[in-house]
Amino acid sequence: MKRERVIIIGSGPAGMAAALYTARADLKPVVIVGNQLGGQAAITHEIENYPGFKSISGPELIENMKEHAEHFGAEFVFDMVESVDFTSGSPFTVKTYQQTYLADAVIVTIGADPRKLNIPGEKEGIGKGVSYCGTCDGFFFRGKDIVVVGGGDTAVSEAIFLTRFAKSVTLVHRRDTLRAGVPLQKRFFENEKIRTIWNSTVEEIGKDAAGIVNSVRLKHLVTGEVTTMPTEGVFVFIGHDPNSPVFGDQIALNDDGYVITDARYHTSVEGVFAAGEIQDQLWRQVATSVGQGTGAAMSAIHWLDERADALQKLDAPAAVAGD
Repeated sequence: MKRERVIIIGSGPAGMAAALYTARADLKPVVIVGNQLGGQAAITHEIENYPGFKSISGPELIENMKEHAEHFGAEFVFDMVESVDFTSGSPFTVKTYQQTYLADAVIVTIGADPRKLNIPGEKEGIGKGVSYCGTCDGFFFRGKDIVVVGGGDTAVSEAIFLTRFAKSVTLVHRRDTLRAGVPLQKRFFENEKIRTIWNSTVEEIGKDAAGIVNSVRLKHLVTGEVTTMPTEGVFVFIGHDPNSPVFGDQIALNDDGYVITDARYHTSVEGVFAAGEIQDQLWRQVATSVGQGTGAAMSAIHWLDERADALQKLDAPAAVAGD
C-alpha cells in the first residue's frame, strides 16, 4: 500500500482548490481524478461567472487549475475509487482499480451528476444547445426560443431565470401540475415569456447539420400524440444524483444521499472532509465549489497539524523523576 498524507477523491473545482491548498502546505496530496477530469465544469462550453475571467472555456479553466496545483506538488492519478474503508479511523484505506492507498486524511469532492433524460440527441447536444445549468449557460441563449424540462422548484426557478435572456421559455412537464412551491408557481404563471406543455415528455433532441440543437420530439402521455417542436436550446432540470454510493454506510448522508458536513467541512468521520456538490445541494457553482474546497483543505491541514502534535506528545519519552 502507498501511504499518503492526503487523498482527494474527485477532481472538480472543489478538488482542484483542495489540491492547491494542501499542496502549498507541503502535504503532497494525491488526487484521484475519477471518470472526468474537472467534473461537470470540464464539459461546460464557456464560463463567464468565475471571478477574474470575462470568459473562459470549462476545459481551459480546469487545465489551469490542475497546472497550478501540480506546480506546488499535487499529484493527479487518472483512476477511479472502487471502495474505501473509513471504519478503523486514520489512516484510511482508499482502493482504486489500480492501487490501494493509506491516507492520513481524505477530502471527498466526488460531486453530483445532473440526472439525464437518456434520450437520443442528448449526449451529443451537450455544449451545442443542451445544458443542465441556467446560471452557467443562460447568457448564450439571449433572444432564443428554449425548452426547459422538469416541474420541481429547480426547473421552475431556472425557467424564470432564463427569461432574462431567452425570447421564450417552454416548460415541458410529464404531469399536469407543477411540484414547485406556491410562491415560485405564482411568479412562473405571471411571466409572459413562459408557456407550459403538460403531460408530455421529450423523446428526442434534434440537431442541424452542424450538430446544433434545433428541435425536440414530444410525446403526450395521455393521448400518445407525437409532435416536433423547433427550439434552440434544451435545459434539463430533473434532479441530481450525488456520487456517494461508493461510501456505503460508512459516512453520514442526508435523505437525498448527500454527505453531511459541519461549517468547517468535517464529515461524521474524524479525518474525512467533504466539499463541493457532494455536500452542496443548493448552489452548484464553480466559485462556490472552489470556496468549499478551500475550506475543506484548510480544515484538513489544521486537523493533521493537531494530530501530529498529539502523536508527538505520545511518542515522547516519559520524564524521569528528578530530571
